[in-house]
Parts: sequence; C-alpha cells; structure tokens
Amino acid sequence: MTTTVAPAPAATAAHQPHRGLLPVVLTASFVTSLDFFVVNVAIPSLQNELHAGPAGVQWVVAGFGLALAAALVPAGRLGDRFGRRRIFALGLLLFTLSSAACGLAPTTGTLIASRVVQGLSAALMGPQVLAILRDTYSGPAQAKAFGRYALSMGIGAVLGQLIGGLLIQADLFGLGWRSCFLINVPVGVVVLSLVKRCVPESKAPGKTGLDLLGSTLITSALTALVLPLIQGQSQGWPLWTWLCLAGSAVLFALFAVHQSRFAVHPVLDPRLLREPGFIVSSVSQLTFNMGQASFFLVLAIYLQQGKGMNALGSGLLFVSIGGGYLLTSLSAHHVSARLGRHAVALGAVGMAAGLGVLALTADQIGTSGSAWWLALGMFLDGLGMGLVIAPLTSGVLGSVRPELVGSAAGVAATTPQVGGALGVALLGNLFYSTVQHGYTHAFSLSMLVLVALELAVAALSQLLPRK
Repeated sequence: MTTTVAPAPAATAAHQPHRGLLPVVLTASFVTSLDFFVVNVAIPSLQNELHAGPAGVQWVVAGFGLALAAALVPAGRLGDRFGRRRIFALGLLLFTLSSAACGLAPTTGTLIASRVVQGLSAALMGPQVLAILRDTYSGPAQAKAFGRYALSMGIGAVLGQLIGGLLIQADLFGLGWRSCFLINVPVGVVVLSLVKRCVPESKAPGKTGLDLLGSTLITSALTALVLPLIQGQSQGWPLWTWLCLAGSAVLFALFAVHQSRFAVHPVLDPRLLREPGFIVSSVSQLTFNMGQASFFLVLAIYLQQGKGMNALGSGLLFVSIGGGYLLTSLSAHHVSARLGRHAVALGAVGMAAGLGVLALTADQIGTSGSAWWLALGMFLDGLGMGLVIAPLTSGVLGSVRPELVGSAAGVAATTPQVGGALGVALLGNLFYSTVQHGYTHAFSLSMLVLVALELAVAALSQLLPRK
C-alpha cells in the first residue's frame, strides 16, 4: 500500500526542519516501544523476586498497553489544542519519572501501577510524534520519515529482548531486571534537553476543545473489556468478569452515540469514518497488533521457562527476527510503491509462514532439542513484519485532512496498543490454560492462532485502497 498523504505545507529553505528533529522524536518512540517489549525478557527474574503470579505477569505487560491505548486519542486532541511539542515534552518528562518508579518498585502492585503511569506518559507522546511528522514533512520526505518511525518502533520491539538480556546478564550494580527500566532515565533526560531546540511547535487549525465525557467513556470501555480478559482465567471466570464484558459493549455503544450526535469537539471525529481506507486500515492494524505483543510475550516465556535459556541467550535469539525485519523495513516504502496494498498481504503471508515454521520446529525439537533451530522461523517472521508495519501505520493517516490529523494520529497510535492489550490477554489465557500439557504444546498452539491472525491481515489488506 502506497502512502497517499493529504498535502502538507512544504518545507521552505527558511523553514527547513531542524536536523535534530527526527533523532529526538524517534528516540522517544524507540524508548517507548523498547519499554513495552523489554519487560518480556525480564519476566522470569521479576517473577522470582516479586513473587508475581500469571495474572500479575499479564498485568505488568498489558497494564502499560491498556493505559497507553485508553489515553492516546484524548492525548492527540490535547496536542491539537495546547501544542504538540508542549504535550510531547510533558509526556517525556512523566515517562522518565515513571521509569524510575518501575525500576525501584518493591512489590508487584507497585510495579503494575508504575507501568500504568508509564503507559499514560507514552500516550502523551505517541500522537504528537505522528502529527509532527505529518505536519513537518511532505512528499518523499514524509514517506521516508514515516518509514523511519516504523523502523524505530520495530527495532525497539525486537532489540528490547536483546537489550533486556544484556542488562540482566550484566547485573549492573546488582540491579538485575530493574536496570531494564532505569536505563530510560538518562536517555529521557538527554532527549528532553533537546526538545525545545529541535522540535517545532504546532497546533490544529481553528479552535479545538476537549471532550471529557467522550474520553471518560472510551477509557472506561477499554478497561471494562481488557480487565476481565486478564483476570478471568486465573479467577475461574466469576460473574463480575461477564458483567464487565457486557458493560464494555454498552460503554462502546454510548461512546459512539455521544461522538456522532452530542460531542461539540469529539475525541474521535466522525468525519474520519468517511476518509478512504481509514476503517480498513485501522481494523487491519488492530488485527496485526493482536499478534505482535502476545507473540513476543509467549516466545520469551517459552524460551526461558520451557527451553531453559537465560535472559541473554533468549535475547540473542531474538536478533534473528531483527535481522529479517531490517532487511525488509528499510526498503518497505519502495516495495509498497510498486505493489500497493499487495505489499501488506505479502508481508502478512510471510509472517504466517514464519510462525508456522516455528510451530513445526517446536514440535520437532521437543523439550530436549536446541532452541536455536527456531531461528529460521523467527527470521522469516521478521522479513514479513518489515513489509507490514510502515504501510499500515502510514495508511491510517494517509488521506486525512489537516484538521483531522490530531484525531487520526490518536487512532493510529491507539490501535496497536488496543490490539496488543487484547492479544496479550487472549493469547496469554490460551498459553497459561494449556501449559499443563507442556510448554511445547502451549507454544505451538499459540503459534497456530497467530498464523490465523496474519492470514486475516492478508485478507483485510485486499480491501485497502489500491494505492
């Protein structure tokens, strides 16, 4: 799928973007992506130290994603009204402080609460990055900027496992898994010092208000949906879990009615639903990301607890995904320009093939074979991933008019997090409910579910605009 972007003001010689703009905003994006995934490789260590159960583990991962998902769309509107650089800087400051709180957390509950604050902080940054790139660059420069954004997010996801493994293995100052969070503090301080100099300020044209009721409804709906999915399995699906699920459907309906009929400044502008390809791009992105976060979580647990690898060993194995991702992501915009929407289908089918190879390989090596045989399937998965992420990300913003950029950027940043939280909850339940039959069985079954999700993405991509 080729990115078709509504015209943005071209940068003139007098208003060229600061050369530090991309490094600053993409470093922040990289760190937030890294922080979502680095925790996977730290789970066995923090589980032992904090005595966290399965539900606690899922919340350490999904709590960040849920908070991020719930706050991203309102955060996009905050940037529209108060200035994108200002809200970006506020989010970066809070993210740095909450990372320190995660690294110092004495209990599982404290860690989960700090992770939620981390997610909210990342939500303040995410839509601002997309809107700043959309407004600052135009034409080929814009396509390249979005490609670099996707690359930074993808590499953060993949290298998160390796960086976490290296930090845990090094055990700097005896910090162990805590260094996975504390490493964000010096990075955040440096990037924050450069924001004012490198990042231009921008707002949405015209007067933009805040929809507090709409924000409350969408946050409540997402929480009511994901909470029972994470807690239900460990508690035997009591009545309250089913009431929450039913309540989430009601809250989503109320949100839709409020946005379309009563909101003066809606959180989700109804005009977005009339933009070409917006709905299909968003649904495709949701489906794709349901597999991403859950895949990294299940794979990390399988490698360390099922195959007995240490954090560094499993992190090194994750590099095979990164190698495949780098090969294709750097040229994804060229492939997309040539193949259009079929580039997404090609990438999704490639990921399905890689995940299928992982399932077959896990069955073949059983409990005693070397986990390094999994590298081929992981490499194939990375190759496909590199062709999917950038086109889907840019597609949500592709044809959006300037006055809708903030709302659309919020949706573009929210959708992966909603998908990730749902995926971790659903696949986490499947994995933990079948692990009594062995880690290999639980892992292989999870991979087959992910194959189905990637094939669904390939099918959905055929409904995208041709270009």
